[in-house]
Amino acid sequence: MWFGQVPAVTKIFTGDSPGGDKLGRTCLLPSCDIPAPLSLTQCHCHFGRRRAATLAKQLESFRPSDGTDEEGAEEEAPSELNTRNYGGFLEVGKDKLSVRYTGHGQHGHDVGSIQANRPVPRERLLYYFELTVRDRGDRNCIAIGFTDENFKHSRQPGWEAGSYGYHGDDGKAYHASGRGDAYGPTFTTGDVVGAGVNHATQEIFFTKNGKHLGVAFADVREILYPTVGLHSKNERVEVNFGKRPFKFDLEALVQEERERRQRAVELVEMPSSISHSIVRGYLLHYGYQDTLNAFDGSEGVHSAPGSSQNGNGHLAHKDIGWFALDERKQLRQLIGEGKIDGALQALSMWYPSILQDSRTNVAFLLNCQKFVEYIKLSQLDEAVKHARGVLSTFRGYSALQDAHLEDVLALLAYEDPSSSPVAYLLSHSQREVVADTLSASVLALASPTSRPPQSALELLLRQLTACHTERRLVDGGQGEVFRLTRLLNGG
Repeated sequence: MWFGQVPAVTKIFTGDSPGGDKLGRTCLLPSCDIPAPLSLTQCHCHFGRRRAATLAKQLESFRPSDGTDEEGAEEEAPSELNTRNYGGFLEVGKDKLSVRYTGHGQHGHDVGSIQANRPVPRERLLYYFELTVRDRGDRNCIAIGFTDENFKHSRQPGWEAGSYGYHGDDGKAYHASGRGDAYGPTFTTGDVVGAGVNHATQEIFFTKNGKHLGVAFADVREILYPTVGLHSKNERVEVNFGKRPFKFDLEALVQEERERRQRAVELVEMPSSISHSIVRGYLLHYGYQDTLNAFDGSEGVHSAPGSSQNGNGHLAHKDIGWFALDERKQLRQLIGEGKIDGALQALSMWYPSILQDSRTNVAFLLNCQKFVEYIKLSQLDEAVKHARGVLSTFRGYSALQDAHLEDVLALLAYEDPSSSPVAYLLSHSQREVVADTLSASVLALASPTSRPPQSALELLLRQLTACHTERRLVDGGQGEVFRLTRLLNGG
């Protein structure tokens, strides 16, 4: 991370201001003698403007604009043929997508096979590629399939262990044997043939001219490379790794697979009242008292706390959500209105133990939110004073806090923070995050265990994520990576 490396941010804490700006902010170039304007991006120093732009780009890389932090970088897929290592008797075109056989194909070890430049991506639901037969050659000994990294390029896909192939001369499917099994039709000049891996079912399938030919192989777990094999004079094919539209409707198959999996989920029987209980528990857990009362009222239920306690004087687990509900409601309202000082004062009066350690996560988030509220009100003097006097004490305490602090302080680097990469900090949902954290901390005071209490909804989501992760591990680490955000957004 770049925190502490950008002078404009560290100057907030030190007060060192070469340009003499009263806020302690200067041009991003320490030696620049131009007084700093209110926005770093307004500096007339060319270097300052350039470094400010770099700061914005760095922030873009750390904070996705759509808020989907859990979305990792997409796995690289094959894009061309591997021209650094392939079988003899092959002539690869300059586009690295077309290939021709120049040999005579007289025996079983003068095949010309070539793999893609990258293996099949393992974090997708399905992977697929196609080839077009431009010339069937003398005997039409063309094959398409998948092979592992140890595959011999002098053999056809499917003849060796760790390889799978569909051959054009006889329409058979081959795996680890020179004797194939009946599978589909033959293919020849002008035909478009495809090969795919379904990671959800661990199966390989093939297509011809846009038609799915069915499952060819099951229980496929290896790391595989898309592969083409040629074995008679003048055979020529052109491969498509997705740069052009496929003949086969891959998106329809992906959608069909998603719907199949969803139908299996929907067949699981659940108690009729479970949804009501989960929603009610969430509202209670986070102190949405008014909403809870309205929710219960619509069902003709009277909201009332339980009273059971265990031997240590703690509330029983089922009653923890009722603990300090009125106080948590008031704290949430104060934070929701941006009255952070009021929330801090109320918290100090009601539950001083939470702020006893001034470096707790609750204290950190509340003080960061106070800084954000100053920015929203354009009270820049107060924001910088607060950063120097309070936020500076949190530096270096934890990596997570440092990362959040970087985003918070970066609000000063933009003339219009609401259109910056850190604009999410200005939204009402960020206040909700702070309020949720505070509510959970208050509930923890009544918990009979050292673990902070969680709502049933959160426990279910964690369990769901854990189950998907475990299932993928059981499948050898292949298959679409579960994205909770995508699921919640209806994807």
